[in-house]
Amino acid sequence: MSAPATPSDMNNSPLFPEIGIITLTPDHWQQNWQTRHQILSRLARYFHVAWMNPPADWRGTLREAFKHPRTPDSTSLPPALHLYQPEPWLPYFYRPQWLADWTFRRRLEHARNLLLQQRCRKILLYLWRPEFLRALDLIPYDLSCYHMDDEYSFSSADLPISGDERHLLERVNQVFIHSPALLEKKGKFNTNTEFVPNGVDYLSFSRAVPPPADITGIPHPRIGYTGYVKKQLDLPLLLRLSKANPNWQLIIVGETSPHSEITESIGKLRALPNVHFLGAKSTRELAAYPQHFDVCIMPYVLDGYTRYIYPLKLHEYLASGRPIVGTRIPSLELFAAMICTAESDVQWQACIAHQLLPEASNPTNKDRRQSVARQHDWGLLVERIARNLIRHVEPQLGVRLPSARSELPISATLP
Repeated sequence: MSAPATPSDMNNSPLFPEIGIITLTPDHWQQNWQTRHQILSRLARYFHVAWMNPPADWRGTLREAFKHPRTPDSTSLPPALHLYQPEPWLPYFYRPQWLADWTFRRRLEHARNLLLQQRCRKILLYLWRPEFLRALDLIPYDLSCYHMDDEYSFSSADLPISGDERHLLERVNQVFIHSPALLEKKGKFNTNTEFVPNGVDYLSFSRAVPPPADITGIPHPRIGYTGYVKKQLDLPLLLRLSKANPNWQLIIVGETSPHSEITESIGKLRALPNVHFLGAKSTRELAAYPQHFDVCIMPYVLDGYTRYIYPLKLHEYLASGRPIVGTRIPSLELFAAMICTAESDVQWQACIAHQLLPEASNPTNKDRRQSVARQHDWGLLVERIARNLIRHVEPQLGVRLPSARSELPISATLP
């Protein structure tokens, strides 16, 4: 058993340097942060983490990859997070299966070697999509887990569990599920299943900051949304509410998706004088907006996909302390005491009007919201995950965690 890390080592070495995680996500490290970035960047305080960037697709991109190989920017990496950019000669193949498996195995081996070079003697496979199921048969490892932070069918209809996902759920050693509805649907296939909701970088979203320059000229009351503008948002609802309440200023902060089905609604919203699209922001910039809204909103379409989501912005809004209105989906109903949920236009109108009353923003209600958000700080949630993984791999190492907790910062620095 290795000696415990000392406080002077904590800046450069994870708490459990003998353990390494190979993580397979659909994202590049450099993309705007999702749940996966939040969790894995913090797991790098406990273990070495090898983040595998997605490989190039062989169709049409392989030649370009050789001519202009991607050089990942590793300047923002936590010390124990190691970025593996697949080589151009190891692209993603669909078929034949033997070639797809051969290149996948080589990529996994290269990521594993990154961890072996750090003297990791235990290797964990941390999978984020059913499409990575084959990894379980391609390299040796000591523990496997599957983290579900979405309904990966992405279908507006409520579809049965796919064969690959059910197989993955049954085979891995540990499952983490982020929403109560998904837990109900998919939590019965593995006895080692734990509910781990989405969280928040509490310090970043609760800390008082001046209003961003592009919001200062917008009058009150401000009804605000932060996040990706996509087809799951009820844009026709926002159009009707904005027309019916010309004194309300609707502020939408975030990148707009290329979904063709929302183009018409986006155009109609942009044409209204009380609707303001402020565009894409970095994760760091986004944290400054909710506290300068009068009401924060989560206006989702009710369908077979959104009933399973656990909005990343939920605890970001709560950390700001501002009043909140959202569509009545299962994950928001857990917080009915402090979020006004609605389905019809009449209910949305009433909820927003009620949340604009002075009482909704008084110090007591603000403190209640922030207290809940503080309990969902990413640092606390990731500590739970780390304890779980240690329990599986080497339970005796768990004695390091209580004394080390005070040495670990509550909040990571946003990119």
